[in-house]
Parts: sequence; structure tokens; C-alpha cells
Amino acid sequence: MRFLKGHGTENDFVILPDPDGELELTAARVAAICDRRAGLGADGVLRVVRTKVSPEVSHLAGQAEWFMDYRNSDGSMAEMCGNGVRVFARHLIDAGLTDPAEFAIATRGGLRAVRVDAEGEISVDMGLPRVLGESVATVAGQEYTGLHIDVGNPHLACVIGDPVTQLVLDHQPAFDPAVFPTGVNIELLNAVGPRRAVMRVYERGSGETRSCGTGAVATAVAAAHLAGESTGTWTVEVLGGRLTVTLTAETSYLAGPAVIIASGELAE
Repeated sequence: MRFLKGHGTENDFVILPDPDGELELTAARVAAICDRRAGLGADGVLRVVRTKVSPEVSHLAGQAEWFMDYRNSDGSMAEMCGNGVRVFARHLIDAGLTDPAEFAIATRGGLRAVRVDAEGEISVDMGLPRVLGESVATVAGQEYTGLHIDVGNPHLACVIGDPVTQLVLDHQPAFDPAVFPTGVNIELLNAVGPRRAVMRVYERGSGETRSCGTGAVATAVAAAHLAGESTGTWTVEVLGGRLTVTLTAETSYLAGPAVIIASGELAE
């Protein structure tokens, strides 16, 4: 099985080229690949498959040649991954599988349009985030109120006063399963300056990660809400680096680095 390894602000992924959808990618196999001691180690798997041979997104084949079949490190499927789609795009460009100027990628969360600037930074149109109300996350017995935000996948973004650098996030924060029946990505953030936030994230199906692209968008929305704003460009600092989120009245954009660091063959 051929693989590549890449990351976006240290949110890392194993990429599995499978253009004709021939791999039997079970949850157990994904979890084994992502194991950081017995496997390659990753926050998730990006399977590269043609949209037209993927029944769940085949209706998008006329708009996007490639489908990002994203799996969390525990093997569960996810709708979207903002850092993942940038790493996926980097692979398509490097492999000569797409027009590098501008193209679309199919995901379970819908189409994502990609642009590459002159410096090679990849920007993704993430769609218009939807604020669906408030809910509460509990971390080490402390309750934090946040915004329920849909970024193609569910988020609970909590602006807090406690320094996020001091939080212990080695266990799943508690949340309301009636609000999030399929689980939720939880962001804890400090608004630390004009249009700037520091964020940590516990991802559904992966645990705490060094970065989360959709979480950065949710973080920008929550920080903007706190400031009484709804549009603008926000810098979101994560454990693995820095992302830029631009909020407009119609959509949102996520920009940041994406690199491929290795390739090889994985034993069956």
C-alpha cells in the first residue's frame, strides 16, 4: 500500500492514493495506520479517490474530480477537515493531478474550492459557518459556555478567561449529547488581541491535536462574536503554528501551510 505523510500546522495525516476506490479501508486498519507506536502515526487518514467512483459524493463528480475520504485516527468517518483538505490539495498539486491555479475538492461536508497564492500558501473556501446556539463544555470539572458552530462538521467554541496553555486536555471534555448526538470538536480559546486568538482543540475521534482547520474557523467566529463583529481577518495561533481565517458575509476562508514530508510503502 503506497502512502504519503503530510501536515498542516502539525495536524498530521497519512495520505493513501486510491484513485479507483479499491482499498478495503476498515476502521481497524485506519486506527492501526494512525497508531503512533505500531503504525505510521497520524491524526487521520486522507484517502485520495475519484469522486465518480464514490457513491456518497458521486453527484459532485461534475464539479470535482477528487474526493477527500477523511477518517479520524480512531477509524471513524468525518465530514470535513480544514487542515486535511489543504494537505490533500498539496498532494494533488505535487502529483500533477489537478490544475494548481484553482480547483474544487469533494468532501462529505460538500465542495471546497482551493486557491494557491504566489508563495504557495493554500487557501480553502470553507463555506459560511452557521451559529446554532450555545452549549457547555466541561474540562476537569470546570464548565465553559461556548457557541455551537457548524463548519461542515460540529464545533463547540468556548472563549475562556483561563489561559488555554494551562489546560489539561488528555481526556474528552464533557458535552451535551442531546445537542451533539454524533460528538463534537471542542475549542478552548483566549482572545488575546485585535482579531487574534490562541486556541487548543480536542477533536472528535482523534483527541487533542496540534491544530484543527475547521476549529480555527469556529474559533474566529467565536472571537468575532465576542468582539461584536461578524467579518474580518483573524489570526488563530495553535500549538503547531498559525492559521489565517477570513470571515465574509457570504463565506469563510482558511489559509496556512501544508507540506508533504515523506512517502513509502506500507506493509499489508
